Amino acid sequence: MAMHHYLRLTFILLFVITSLFCLYFVIKKRKNRKAPKLLSKEKYDCSKNEGMTEISISNDSFFNIWPYVSELKAAKILSKKIKESELVHKVYRNSTNDFEHILLATEKENHFVKVVVDKNKKKAIGYLLLDL
Repeated sequence: MAMHHYLRLTFILLFVITSLFCLYFVIKKRKNRKAPKLLSKEKYDCSKNEGMTEISISNDSFFNIWPYVSELKAAKILSKKIKESELVHKVYRNSTNDFEHILLATEKENHFVKVVVDKNKKKAIGYLLLDL
């Protein structure tokens, strides 16, 4: 009978230690998660060239930014209160079709978050805060 209790306690202890390791790695991974990147003025200027043309918002031909928008909301750069249908204010594409600049509305009037997307790499480069 004593051996049975010893084995039972050993398995419980093994379970607790394994659970603590899993919890440690989950917490560590959440802390190391990459936050959206704030663009420097130089990188932003490199993404622009002479002819930026506006693209119709009703035409969904612009880059899928919704995963990046979720990251911006998680980092509290964008408010979670704004409806997604009202979020995209304007979309601009450069003349070489390499970059898109997507203007996102914020709660404050004339304050925007501009997301710069590299269409060749198919990913968002970063964001810039605009106060017009």
